Amino acid sequence: MSWTGWLLLILIVQVIHFLGTWKLYVAAGRKAWEAAVPVYNAVVLMKIINRPWWWTILLFVPIVNLIMFPVVWVETIRSFGKNSPTDTALAILTLGLYIYYINYTQKLNYIEDRSLKPRTSTGEWVSSILFAVVAATIVHTYVMQPFTIPTSSLEKTLLVGDFLFVSKFHYGARTPNTPISFPMVHDTIPKLGVKSYSSKPQIPYFRVPGFQDISRNDIVVFNWPVDTLVDINPASMRGSVQKPIDKKSNYVKRCVGVPGDSLEVRAGYVYINGEKNVLPDRAKLQFYYGVIFKRQINQNDIDYLRERYDITDISADPNPNTYIMHMTDEAMEQFKSYKDVAKIIPIKNESTQYNSGIFPHSPDYAWNNDFFGPIYIPEAGKTVTIDAQSIPFYKRIIETYEGSELGIENKITQNGTQVLLNGQPLTDYTFKMDYYWMMGDNRNNSQDARSWGYVPFNHVVGKPVFVWMSWDSNANGLMNKIRWERLFTTVGGSGKPVSYFIYFLIALGGYLVFNYFRKKKKATK
Repeated sequence: MSWTGWLLLILIVQVIHFLGTWKLYVAAGRKAWEAAVPVYNAVVLMKIINRPWWWTILLFVPIVNLIMFPVVWVETIRSFGKNSPTDTALAILTLGLYIYYINYTQKLNYIEDRSLKPRTSTGEWVSSILFAVVAATIVHTYVMQPFTIPTSSLEKTLLVGDFLFVSKFHYGARTPNTPISFPMVHDTIPKLGVKSYSSKPQIPYFRVPGFQDISRNDIVVFNWPVDTLVDINPASMRGSVQKPIDKKSNYVKRCVGVPGDSLEVRAGYVYINGEKNVLPDRAKLQFYYGVIFKRQINQNDIDYLRERYDITDISADPNPNTYIMHMTDEAMEQFKSYKDVAKIIPIKNESTQYNSGIFPHSPDYAWNNDFFGPIYIPEAGKTVTIDAQSIPFYKRIIETYEGSELGIENKITQNGTQVLLNGQPLTDYTFKMDYYWMMGDNRNNSQDARSWGYVPFNHVVGKPVFVWMSWDSNANGLMNKIRWERLFTTVGGSGKPVSYFIYFLIALGGYLVFNYFRKKKKATK
């Protein structure tokens, strides 16, 4: 739905509100016209129901307002003496239209000094839960979102089992595209496995200004641009569905290319504008290596090697005594000296090998995971030449990212070597958005931009800033499964991550002691 459509919907809602409440406003000592003025009518209503004015803001916050509207409906009828469970149920089940019945058929007795304290313990419990959900939804949507690392594509910097806090405000928080959605869950409701949202209506894209831009080598959480999976979990990966942008699966990768860059991959290493990309010292590139052992090794050997040489992944190869290992070049050099290693073979593509699964999925560009490009990373406002050679790079941008996802019908076709947009010749194109190139540090075990191309800025979710918990599912024993040295560590920065967990415990202990004596002093008074 366009902004014009949403404006029309808001006006319709205002008319419905006025027709259903104007007599209530009058009975509460206000003027009838006050029920008709958008936003102002909500502020006045908050005064009528004895609730703070800032509740009005919550009525306009997507997803949060789904919780607030029923609360306001119930609070409104209770301000006029309708307190029974039946009244409450009717207000909610009729989507507030029960207020029409009260407005036109009942004798209106406004209770100005109505007690706001719930009459039962159940009511108090429900009230507390509702506002806890509202507060958590606001934080989750606009400030900070929890996130779990599911794969080893950024291993060494972020480990499988890391639990992160992802900042929404660094790059600017997006307002949800999908306003009708279950709070604080993504595309499916946990355990039930059903869709957590309604695809319609859709709010046009809007992002609150952030205080920093995405920099090269930042780790970024974003919505997977080509996601059509019902759910990212393996058990639910069958089937296909068209998802709104904000309900596409969350991915985390390193941004190795920013708008305006020329990017190339040579032997697995990224080159930007002709120079080799220098990664932060916490980043560790890993590659495939085939390792042939002099003898058969067992699980104890594998566990030892993984720990001793900091090997990311180890998997058996069909050939006898051969394993595929993901490790850094430095680890490989050390591993060469292990007594049972017969031979180590780097597993990399040749520069002439063509992989059809590699972007831009055209035989005109015989590229693979290890040798790729050069390509141009689009920048908002910049214009590129469009012809039969360049259109494979930009077709999805024009048709989808800057087309259907923005409510624009764009269709690219070709007549011989001539490119057509909606039937008209297209010789150049000016980009509406910035784009980014996201890759994993585990270069041979990462599904990233090499497979599906550019990431538009409107797909960016946020910046991982903090590891609050880290769980090693392969370790034995509960205490060993917790990676204590990673608790409360920062994602960014240089040098080895430092845990601030002990400082958190000290601060928590200090707060609990302070709170105990504060309550004790208050009770004495």
